Amino acid sequence: MTQHLAVSDAEIRHAAALLRAGKLVAFPTETVYGLGANALDADAVARIFAVKGRPPSSPIIVHVSSMGMVRQVVSEWPERAEALAQSFWPGPLTLVLRKQPAVPNLVTAGLNTVGVRMPSHPVALALIKEADLPVAAPSANRFTQLSPTTAEHVRRSLGSQVDYILDGGRCAVGIESTVLSLTSEESMLLRPGGISRQQIEAIIGRVVQQAETPQQAHPSPGMHPRHYSPRTRLLLVRSGEVLTSGAGAYLQLRNPPMWKVEELIQMPDRPEDYAAQIYRVLHRLDALNLDWIAADAPPTTADWEAVLDRLRRASSE
Repeated sequence: MTQHLAVSDAEIRHAAALLRAGKLVAFPTETVYGLGANALDADAVARIFAVKGRPPSSPIIVHVSSMGMVRQVVSEWPERAEALAQSFWPGPLTLVLRKQPAVPNLVTAGLNTVGVRMPSHPVALALIKEADLPVAAPSANRFTQLSPTTAEHVRRSLGSQVDYILDGGRCAVGIESTVLSLTSEESMLLRPGGISRQQIEAIIGRVVQQAETPQQAHPSPGMHPRHYSPRTRLLLVRSGEVLTSGAGAYLQLRNPPMWKVEELIQMPDRPEDYAAQIYRVLHRLDALNLDWIAADAPPTTADWEAVLDRLRRASSE
């Protein structure tokens, strides 16, 4: 192995040994930091749910480092999956497929499907390869709260409840992976994310949208109505809307604020750049104990789909 940013080979080996022993390890991916456990160890996975306060209706994505490891997790591998993996793996795309019996039901919310992806972050890949097992890993934070994009975010949220944290620096993509179900003839987008719908459709053709969130087990993480939320009230603002009370911050995209703000942040006008900054900005503002945080509503065009999804769920009350 070689050095991976600020993470040494010894740290990778130590973290991998902890995973094999049923412990929890927080580690960086290109999207957000994950809270990892051996995906084939039901007791270890149960600790993830306990530490996060995560309901059993929300499944966990399984992370792999090789196609051989994929076969340990999924029972089928259609041509669409191969085409997408060839194009976007390693990378921020999760594929939902029929699961192998060895995958505990807790990982999949009791469904016969499992979400799997191969992360592109060198620390994540090195860890999974060294552990030599698939790693179940949701975001390393309390359920529904802001996702972590630095190791410090993980420490603030979960503290000593994590057995070890690998500090691999800031996450580049900044929001969670795209989740795509391939369990039927139609390819279904369950969660927009780091790979756009247009990119996927260029490889496999038409992709349909999940119509609504199921009342019981969710086919994908990130489908809870309220998610990715700061402690401070977040408001999604359309042009011309005015707030008048309290002290707040404003995430400006195109519209200037029509009221006094304590903090004015000019956000990038490219969706991928906005995504890379959004959680980091919200973490910083959340620490200021403001009355509210307001954000310009981004465009409803396809390229802004993932950012708009995160802001809508974060502002849901």
